[in-house]
Amino acid sequence: MKIFKCSNGNFLLAGQNYFKIPETSWDKLLNHDELFVYLMGLKNTAQPSPEFDENLILTPIENQEIWASGVTYLRSKTARMEESKDAGGGDFYDRVYDAERPELFFKATPYRTVGHKQGIRIRKDSKWNVPEPELTLCINNEGKIIGYTIGNDVSSRDIEGENPLYLPQAKSYDGSAAVGPCIWVSEKLIPLESEIKIEIVRNQEIVFSGNTALNQMKRKLHDLVEYLTRECTFPQGVYLMTGTGIVPPDDFSMISGDVVHITIDNIGTLTNTVI
Repeated sequence: MKIFKCSNGNFLLAGQNYFKIPETSWDKLLNHDELFVYLMGLKNTAQPSPEFDENLILTPIENQEIWASGVTYLRSKTARMEESKDAGGGDFYDRVYDAERPELFFKATPYRTVGHKQGIRIRKDSKWNVPEPELTLCINNEGKIIGYTIGNDVSSRDIEGENPLYLPQAKSYDGSAAVGPCIWVSEKLIPLESEIKIEIVRNQEIVFSGNTALNQMKRKLHDLVEYLTRECTFPQGVYLMTGTGIVPPDDFSMISGDVVHITIDNIGTLTNTVI
């Protein structure tokens, strides 16, 4: 089942039918007791609604922070070691890949986050900018994974590579995080065979594409959540991007007008244009 936050209310997609959700607060919906059971009950008792309009979809966030995990895939490790080797930071990424403690960092506030079909930004003081397609966990205020969405952890690789201490500037700025278009709510862990795919279109031509699968991730999803919630509370829940296993070649950088499509099995496709 999928839930959507829209300008005319919250909606459930179950099978081929859309249902309007009585709970109008996104914060309360994500933290509803036994969300999956609640949605199943709505599916079985409510009448389908004609009010859902995909043009009214909003960013699926209200008062949730967005955090992110790094170096969870081998491809990410090698890319970050290469970009930072001249600054002497390459060894950091090799060590964190093999360490028990994962890399976790703050990514975005709700107002710095955009949704499906909205514009992502690249920094004006950066010359090497890439999208990072990532499975994103939706975690409630009890630290439980209640669903999954698609995330784009837009990053400035030249700033990050200049010095590892510049990571916050490379990662966190207005329009650097995109999530959506929905939350896929499931009783079970997302299948690890699920594929993540990306296409970047420039002037109506695909200039980069790639794919990976969740089973290529070294870290376990629940381990990432456990570390994130050890000493941090999230009264309205939190989103956690789980790292990328797809990195464009070093000579590629996004430019204004590029359209980024990220697809994850079971969830859908998140589309954003670089502005």
